[in-house]
Amino acid sequence: MQSIVHQERQKGKKIGFVPTMGALHEGHISLLTRCLDENDFSICSIFVNPKQFNNASDLTNYPRSISADLALLEKADCDLAFCPDYSEVYPHEMPTPIDLGLLGQCLESAYRPGHFEGVAVVVKRLFELTNPHCAYFGLKDFQQFAVVKRLVSLLKMDIEVIGCPTVRTAQGLALSSRNMLLSESEKTSALALYDCLVYARSLVRETSMNKIKQKVVDRFKNSTDPRLEYFEIVDGETLEPVISAEAHSQIVALIAAYLGKVRLIDNLILIP
Repeated sequence: MQSIVHQERQKGKKIGFVPTMGALHEGHISLLTRCLDENDFSICSIFVNPKQFNNASDLTNYPRSISADLALLEKADCDLAFCPDYSEVYPHEMPTPIDLGLLGQCLESAYRPGHFEGVAVVVKRLFELTNPHCAYFGLKDFQQFAVVKRLVSLLKMDIEVIGCPTVRTAQGLALSSRNMLLSESEKTSALALYDCLVYARSLVRETSMNKIKQKVVDRFKNSTDPRLEYFEIVDGETLEPVISAEAHSQIVALIAAYLGKVRLIDNLILIP
């Protein structure tokens, strides 16, 4: 991997990188398409990272479809698929933890302890191995995008981290590898997440943040499927809770809920 990238850099080529955990869908391919458009040599990695799962059954049940994934990457004209095994990514058992500050403690971290520490460790390793100029991440996991930007800033890596819009079905369901675990009826029920985000956006200019949150939470009061885990409205840069829309250049609503045993997340930029 490192030899190939070194050779391409020696030729003066711009390297783009799309890290994934496989079970690829149109959302991943949209990242790769942009990567291909903006770079001379594009790499897509497939690695299910155990260190970002705090639930052993979640790791076991995470969808895997390597043959189909590679066929998709070939069809999309990806220059290089990088599918390392655990020992290649983690040659030493205990990677040095990275202090992410508030970004590693709020929102998802409260429900998935250690998750973003695991994300930061694997992204650091993948960046070291692929040495890209640019890296592409979907904004569906908004907190992950913020964590990666913080990681690059902390370690002073010369990498441009680029966030790409969430790809959705015609009905609004955010594309996710976990959708493969949902029945058709559950996919219909899951539309409630996006509906609530759009509802929150319609209120943001005229209603207080606390009232918006309460209205959204009320929508789930009698619902067991989906079962709301959290709904928060935060600053798009710091991820700190927003009390008033004033003095924030970007405000984002984030939601997490369960459909049966499948946990889904989504978000929507409310302002601008």
